[in-house]
Amino acid sequence: MKLKAQAIIFDLDGTIVDSKEAYLEAARVAFQTLNLRMPEIWTVLEIPKRLEQKLPIDDIVNGNVAAFLDAYLKTYYAITREKTKPIPNVQIALSKLAEKAKLAITTMRFAPKSQIVTDLEQFSLAQYFCCIITALDTNNPKPSPEALIKAVRALNVNLCECIVVGDSVVDVRAGKAAGAKTVSVLSGLFSHRDLILEEPDIIIDDVTRLPEQVDFAD
Repeated sequence: MKLKAQAIIFDLDGTIVDSKEAYLEAARVAFQTLNLRMPEIWTVLEIPKRLEQKLPIDDIVNGNVAAFLDAYLKTYYAITREKTKPIPNVQIALSKLAEKAKLAITTMRFAPKSQIVTDLEQFSLAQYFCCIITALDTNNPKPSPEALIKAVRALNVNLCECIVVGDSVVDVRAGKAAGAKTVSVLSGLFSHRDLILEEPDIIIDDVTRLPEQVDFAD
């Protein structure tokens, strides 16, 4: 099944860039700050998954959660440029897609658009995106469709003509709430089992498979 689209709206972390190393380093610093032993990697990667979904992390931290989050988030935002890397061959896929459709990013990072642009420029990816919406641009984060609505206004397209692409369950929920088509990628933190329960239109390994899944609307 191919999806028709005039625009494609991407999540950032886990979709365009691999952020696992940044998540792990942020957790290492936060656990060290609280003088706590760092759990196994798979447990540590539960932290950003739960934060995205506004789920508690008390059972993982076993300490002062507020202090942990303060150290964790400060570290994460300080090291994203250094510790994230592009999904392999993502530039080729974005180049193909940008020839036919308008591309945008909506991210839950609490960072100014200028910082996201700078981060993407180091990977030669910024030029493919007509619009970037961050958590600072919205009152309600995903799964609210607010960021998607702002993106389509900037792109001057209808949501029903858009594909929302992301690695998270909240990306699917936001896309469905907006009335857009949804594509889940397995390059981030969420498993196939997590994502299939949300019933996206398509699940693919990563965004490099997206060009073959899209028919571009006139």
